[in-house]
Amino acid sequence: MSERTVDVSMEAALSTDETGRRPALVKLATRDWELNIRATLEELAGLTEIRGADRLSRRAIAVGTAAGAPVHWAAGDGKASILVGADDEAWDLALQVPLSAVEELAQLARQEILENEA
Repeated sequence: MSERTVDVSMEAALSTDETGRRPALVKLATRDWELNIRATLEELAGLTEIRGADRLSRRAIAVGTAAGAPVHWAAGDGKASILVGADDEAWDLALQVPLSAVEELAQLARQEILENEA
């Protein structure tokens, strides 16, 4: 079975929020589903550590919210798990995407941060 393509897009706000960080809206989508996540650019850039967030060792990274619930990111079996819910064990929605999709998202956030600093 071939790996499903996940479209990754991100829109960052032009100004900072009350914490001094720039919020962003992320869209991850296939032809069958779409997940919208709100997080700051700084949080999203932290997803560069996704390969170290081993799901079996409960080392998920908490980044962003979707539908008002926290989003937890973890890696395992060569894929990334995106878990939406109270924590990485009591989630309400779970999706698996290629690790490359999460790495692309982290790169987009880092690039946006660097462009803003220039």
